[in-house]
Amino acid sequence: MRELYFFKNYFHDFYVGQKPKVKKKIVWTLKVIEEVDRIPEVYFKHLEGSEGIYEIRVQVGSDIFRIFAFFDKNSLIIIGHGFQKKSQKIPHGQLEMAEKIRKEYYEEKQKSH
Repeated sequence: MRELYFFKNYFHDFYVGQKPKVKKKIVWTLKVIEEVDRIPEVYFKHLEGSEGIYEIRVQVGSDIFRIFAFFDKNSLIIIGHGFQKKSQKIPHGQLEMAEKIRKEYYEEKQKSH
């Protein structure tokens, strides 16, 4: 259905710092995104006001985590960095980081062609 591509170490650096229960839920959520035809918005949502940035939403108990991603072509999802969400709004710096990663990905892709 969809293919996930983990760009550089952004996701890995976030993932390795998580508890086993959180890691398990992240892996489960990523499988949903890869395999389910219509991904429920509770797991994958476009961020309004962004240039094609999506958030992968993971909740374990009362802890909420977000992983930023974006599309390259129709079925390739580029996975960027993640963070633990502690407030209603996404911290501005986190969205800036997601847009920086997206820009970096496309610049490197351009160079390799």
